[in-house]
Amino acid sequence: MELLHRDHRIVVVSKPAGQIVHRGWADDADPLLQEVRDAVGQYVHAIHRLDRGASGAVVFALDAAAARSLSDAFARGEVDKRYVALTRGHPPAHLVLDYAIPKEPGGPRVDAVTELWCRETFGRYALVEARPRTGRLHQIRRHLKHLSCPLIGDVKYGKGEHNRLFRERYGLHRLALHAAQITVPHPDGGELEVRAPLAADLTACLDALRVDYGQPS
Repeated sequence: MELLHRDHRIVVVSKPAGQIVHRGWADDADPLLQEVRDAVGQYVHAIHRLDRGASGAVVFALDAAAARSLSDAFARGEVDKRYVALTRGHPPAHLVLDYAIPKEPGGPRVDAVTELWCRETFGRYALVEARPRTGRLHQIRRHLKHLSCPLIGDVKYGKGEHNRLFRERYGLHRLALHAAQITVPHPDGGELEVRAPLAADLTACLDALRVDYGQPS
């Protein structure tokens, strides 16, 4: 865990891949919430989810009123989240995808919207920026699969042969999804924008891809 921002109402940290945010979402012994609580020396409120396999920015509140304010902002769609993803296949240069997906496993489909940019390509693979405008379970992963551009390292929605290739050739043993930036309305007014540097394993993978495909790093 890396502490990215702290003030008297909000803490933002960068979660490593493979760690859950809250013990209630799984039975792991070392959830991020407990680690943040220990690091700041006080109770913290988890505001939103980030997939276990993903890395990047996660917001916590330091008091109940801040937690309500931030949770309401998420519910109203006032939070801007930007993700970096590595995909098999190239999405369009820019696309706003409006495609309903189940709200929960086996549940009814609900509206889901993701804005996507294809930022760089490496042969059959692509570096994608994703901005989810709604907050559905596995939304980015499901939307990229719908576009036939599944995430590398995604064992649920991706392609096993490409996941194996990236493990063996590039040493990438995780979901290639990183929450790179988040902008939230601060409970005290104004906006808070926090960036999470790209995780080291993803940086190394991208550098190797650029070498393999003759592109500058």
